Amino acid sequence: MSEMERFQGLPPVEPREMIGLWTGRGIPSGHPLDGVLENLGWFGKRFSAQMRADALLFRGGEKRLVAIDPAWIPLRLALRFHKLGRTRAASNLFFYLLCRLRAKGPVASLKAVPFHGVTSAAMAYDTQPIVDHFRKVDDNRLMGAMVIKGDDRVYFFELERVEEV
Repeated sequence: MSEMERFQGLPPVEPREMIGLWTGRGIPSGHPLDGVLENLGWFGKRFSAQMRADALLFRGGEKRLVAIDPAWIPLRLALRFHKLGRTRAASNLFFYLLCRLRAKGPVASLKAVPFHGVTSAAMAYDTQPIVDHFRKVDDNRLMGAMVIKGDDRVYFFELERVEEV
């Protein structure tokens, strides 16, 4: 069963069910970004009651999370040179730049959106042509499918609800 078939088989999730802090991990599926976010210290996502989101939370130390602004990410270059994103040099450089990439507030909106015939929660980035579509695995776990406009490939990931850090 492909990851898309697995995703399609899961029930929808309401945006309000997602409020809170979630830790994430990629699901290897042959996408160029497989392993890149983890190498850079990706923690997950945070969704607020105002239906806004910190789309990209990274570890900025033992007990500190840093929300970055995806407007700073050269998306097409990241996809083209994805192998560099899995190197130690990329990890070190990203950690060094983390405070310069910090978001000044939430950078995405959470709403119900149709995707492959099912309406479920989705997060649309404000400054990038990216939508993360979500389905419910259980009350504390979600499966996500990140879609970039103009790119047929889908990046899959899981989110698990956690207590605030």
